[in-house]
This record gives sequence, C-alpha cells and structure tokens, in this order.
Amino acid sequence: MLHRLCGLMLAEGAGSRARWSLANIGWLCPAAALALSLLGVYAIDLATRPQGGPGLSPIAHRQLVFVGVGVLAAAVACVPHYRIVAMLRWPMAVVTLGLLIFLLLPFVPASIVTPRNGTRGWINLGPIDFQPAEVAKVVFVVMLAWHMRYRKSHRRFLGLLGPAMIAFVPIGLILLQPDFGTAMMIVPALGAIIIAAGAKLRHLAVIALVAAMAIPASYPFLKPYQKQRVIGLVHQIQGNREGADDINFQSFTAQKVMGSGLARGNSDPHARALIRYNRLPEAHNDMVYSVLVTRFGFWGGVGVLGLYLAWLLGALGVAATCSDPFGRLLSVGLAALIAAQTLVNIGMNVGLVPIVGITLPFLSYGGSSMVAVWLTTGLVLGVGLRRSSQSFRPSFEYAQGDATPVLSNVRTRPSP
Repeated sequence: MLHRLCGLMLAEGAGSRARWSLANIGWLCPAAALALSLLGVYAIDLATRPQGGPGLSPIAHRQLVFVGVGVLAAAVACVPHYRIVAMLRWPMAVVTLGLLIFLLLPFVPASIVTPRNGTRGWINLGPIDFQPAEVAKVVFVVMLAWHMRYRKSHRRFLGLLGPAMIAFVPIGLILLQPDFGTAMMIVPALGAIIIAAGAKLRHLAVIALVAAMAIPASYPFLKPYQKQRVIGLVHQIQGNREGADDINFQSFTAQKVMGSGLARGNSDPHARALIRYNRLPEAHNDMVYSVLVTRFGFWGGVGVLGLYLAWLLGALGVAATCSDPFGRLLSVGLAALIAAQTLVNIGMNVGLVPIVGITLPFLSYGGSSMVAVWLTTGLVLGVGLRRSSQSFRPSFEYAQGDATPVLSNVRTRPSP
C-alpha cells in the first residue's frame, strides 16, 4: 500500500496544474456549512444564556471551538487527493470498528464509557466526549464507494447482498450500544450509493416493500421506551394531547415555541425568555432548529433549509461533474448522510418523526458530530477541486435493462 500511496502522491504533484479546478460548484458546501455552523453557535447561545448580553455562554463558546476544529478537519481531508483517503480506508475502518467494539466491552469503567440515556456511545476524553459512530458513518461511505466503483454484480438482486453486508457491520455494532437513530442514518447512504452505481430500482422497491411490511412485525421486539415514542407519534398525528406532559413533552414544546415565532420571529430577549420559561428540552442539541424558528420565524426556518439545499446542491453538482466513479459515489453517499440526518431531525422538531436523538448537522451542539460533518464537507470539496478529464477505468454507465457497463468515450489507464 505504501508504494502505491507514494506513487499517487507523486503523480498528483506532477499533474497538479491539470487536475486542480478551483472554480467548481463544490465551494457551495463549505460556504453553506460555515453559515450554518455560525448560526448554530448563536442558537446554542440563545438556548443556554437566558439573560443575553455581550459575549457567549460557555457551551456556545465550546461550540465555536468545535467549529474551528471542524474547519481544520475539512482542510486536512480536502488538501490530499481523495484517492489517498481511499487507500487509507482499511486502517480507518479497523480503528473505527475497534472503537465501536471498545464501547461495548462490559469491563470498561463508567468513567471512560459513560452511558447516556442507556446508550454506550461516547468515550470520555476528559474535556470532550468522542462519539465513534459519527466518524463510522463517514468511513462507511468511503469503504462502500470504493467497493462499488467498478462493480456490476449489484445489478442482480442477490448481488445487493455484498453492499448490505458492508453496511451490516457498523449498523450492528451501533445498534448494540443501542443507538437506533444513528445506525439507521447509514441506510440512506447505502441506498444512494447503490442507486448511483446503477442498481435496478425494481429490486430496491421489492426490498423497501418487504421492509415496510416487516416494521409492524418488529413492534413487539421494541424496548418499552421505543414503543412509547411510537405511541406518542401516533397520538400527535391523531391530534391527541395525551402525553403532552410526558412522552410528547419535548415534541409539543418544540412545536409551541416554533409557533410563537410566527412569520418573522421574535426579538433576541423575547426568544430567550420563551425558550427558558417553556423549558424546551435539548434546546441546544436535538431541538436547535426550534430555537432558530422561535428567533427568526417561519421565513428564518425556510432560510435554514435553503442553506442545507445549497450544501446538497454543491455535493450533487460535484458528483455530476466528476468522471472518476469513486469520487462520484463518495459525493453522493456523503450528500445522502447530510440529507437524511437533516430530514429526520427537522421531522422530530415538527412532530412528523419520533424523537430518536439525531442531531442537526452543523447546528446541534457536539464536537464529534461537528468534526464529522466538516470532514464530509472537506471530502466533497476535495473531489470537486480535482475534477479530472479522464477516468481511471471506464465508468459505470448502464444501458436500459442491461447489466453490462456502456464504456464512456474517455482515455483510460489501468486502475491503481
């Protein structure tokens, strides 16, 4: 691996003028990410400092430091060629899976792995807590994108088992924590990558139908608190206020404070008072979107969604203009991670999805999540900066109803 890595680095240096493309749509990603991250710092200050005034609350100040670390992580991921990241995929996977297993070891003291709400998902590093599952999602996308870049077996129904088994490893370990919400965020990335690589939609439709039919059958196996969340969501959809002071308190409170924002929002002091006296749980974390809507109103919430759409447009634009199949699948998979996490979190805030502890990318408080989403941003921009005019091998373009790739009219050379 070392000699291949050095060879790629030398080739990148020799051809950097031809390969670097500074003018590309990928810049939308760091621009939108920075705007969202700074909004998140302000929202966390709103949620944690009721009195207002100059400066930031301690937790908002920590979040600002996390943003700086995240930007640095994005630069580290962006500057080297993204195929170097692919060559390091196995060491990254081994370390990440080792940390996920470490979380599950029963003899690890609680001072190192402290359960939160029954979940063993964080490693205590003193001043900060590290959540390996956040990084595991990014490493999974790298692994699967590399695995799928030239394959065609997934065009057959049974051929989908290979990608599914790659996903099963991190999903299984995260479910054992147990952290159902984070584990399920890997599934949209899996689906997006295999669709972009040419999987047949009728095969995926059969899988989706079977999964939908299996969901009711899995209800008896859920834990009591998970059943309560499902029941609470059904009550909300029915307009039933039962549980408003119990299982649905967080959801109903989030909707109430958001509604107080009306179209244009509240003043800074008024918004702080509303969040404080309504006792909105997890206002700096899972419910941070509600805080922003309380402050800036309906149109402010639409503006936040616009920033996420800009990020996704940048990532998908990079995928569309990349001729390297690995770079294309990497960008699609990372875009699916951000999109899925955003939709689930905002769905939690507005009462359309059970509250499953999913953070809002760039906005919610947390060092691990902030570094992970900025790593995602750096990888996408790295692909965009190296938009090559040639493919390492023929890309995976399929004729209708055919499992044979249609070779693009590009110069090719053997795969490294």
